[in-house]
Amino acid sequence: MVQCFISENVPFILKTSTNNFYSLVTDSELDRETASEYNITVTCSDEGVPSLSSSVTLTLQISDVNDNAPVFERSSYEAYIVENNTPGLSIFTVKARDADWKQNARVSYILEDSSVNGVPVSSYVSVSADSGVIHAVRSLDYEQIKDFQFRVKAQDGGSPPLSSNVTVKILVQDQNDNPPQVLYPVQTGSSVVAEMVPRSADVGYLVTKVVAVDVDSGQNAWLSYKLQKATDRALFEVGLQNGEIRTVRQVTDKDAVKQRLSVIVEDNGQPSRSATVIVNVAVADSFPEVLSEFTDFPHDKEYNDNLTFYLVLALAVVSFLFITSLVVIISVKIYRWRQSRVLYQSNLPVIPYYPPRYSDTLGTGTLQHVYNYEVCRTTDSRKSDCKFGRAGNENETFRDLPT
Repeated sequence: MVQCFISENVPFILKTSTNNFYSLVTDSELDRETASEYNITVTCSDEGVPSLSSSVTLTLQISDVNDNAPVFERSSYEAYIVENNTPGLSIFTVKARDADWKQNARVSYILEDSSVNGVPVSSYVSVSADSGVIHAVRSLDYEQIKDFQFRVKAQDGGSPPLSSNVTVKILVQDQNDNPPQVLYPVQTGSSVVAEMVPRSADVGYLVTKVVAVDVDSGQNAWLSYKLQKATDRALFEVGLQNGEIRTVRQVTDKDAVKQRLSVIVEDNGQPSRSATVIVNVAVADSFPEVLSEFTDFPHDKEYNDNLTFYLVLALAVVSFLFITSLVVIISVKIYRWRQSRVLYQSNLPVIPYYPPRYSDTLGTGTLQHVYNYEVCRTTDSRKSDCKFGRAGNENETFRDLPT
């Protein structure tokens, strides 16, 4: 009489069949991810006295099925990147694990389709399918986009495949790549805009305020104002933080009417960037006094350069037209003179000309008889032949008479 039994704490049981055959069957669901292998000891004993027994150990390996989806190490990701980055820069890495085995545990990463400001997210970032490394596709500009987010999918190699996804947020960090922009006073080129300060102004009189902005953020946008140059540095000062220009002392009659201040605006970036603004101040009590003093104020250098350029260009055009006209006139004169020389030296046929008969009808003139004239001329000739004679008489011929 044989009795068999197995060790405890295993998800298996022995079922008795006839003729001392036993079946080892599962007692509950098996999970390879919990226990991938079992060592089951089966012991059989008889009912003799004393009882004799023997045992055998069965090694049972659990095969894998794709019943687990990849799981990311974090529920969401957040990463930082400094603007003006190099395209292709590695930002960070996402990681997912699959509890399955072999092909069922092979994870690949896919960037899900979405858009950022109407542009596909794939034009901003890319993800490596094998490693999960996220790269920047383009150089990012903080002033255009400060942050954006997208989703990455992790998919295993099982059949059918299982997947999961995670949200990734990219925060663009500012870089001090923009200088301050002065809003007031407006730099108007050649025209002169001056702030009025009466001669009765006391200490601390507010002349004007320099207003500037910086499109950067954080400390890169913190601005400070400094007086760089001034006609009289002892008369004015500039507030370091607010840009207010005030008088330092009492204005006197000896102070010049025209005061020119150069204010530099700097941000707090590393390295810092700056902008310079010119402030014209008129120390006077009346507008006519200001007008008389500022009419000879020097114009902007660029305006003078442009004016000089146009004057030189106009002079060059007039000179060119004059020389061209002179050359054309001389050429026409020479051409006509050469044509006349060619005709004079050529053997052209003589064109006879027969004038009408002339007579003295009253009988009181110097011509007492009727004469016949025959004039022979050549084209453009300086000399001609002329012969004439009286009626019934022999003709007399005169040659080489001047025309």
